[in-house]
Amino acid sequence: MRFDPASLRYDDRGLIPAVAQDHRTGEVLMVAWMNAESVARTLETGRVTYWSRSRGAFWVKGETSGHTQRLVEMRVDCDRDCLLVRIEQTGPACHTNRRSCFYTAIRDGAEVEILSPEG
Repeated sequence: MRFDPASLRYDDRGLIPAVAQDHRTGEVLMVAWMNAESVARTLETGRVTYWSRSRGAFWVKGETSGHTQRLVEMRVDCDRDCLLVRIEQTGPACHTNRRSCFYTAIRDGAEVEILSPEG
């Protein structure tokens, strides 16, 4: 059966969340949004392409920073309303220059920074 991006369940803005995961370690690196066109572009090119809600434009991860994401595998959840994008990450995934956007843990009721910026 051929995959059709239109078969996914998008929100009222035409967006679907995409969780980016390192394909080797399983580490969750970031969460961003895609629309049907960015899903199609990602599958066609192998370069992960998101939809920037703030800019209202496509965003190819690493296009300006060099911190690219190469698609290894795209998975669809059981409700077809969320994507798992298994990737090969070059450089940090977070705009704060950290490997992961999930660098703050809540421990004993306090926020603890668990990842420092790379560099």
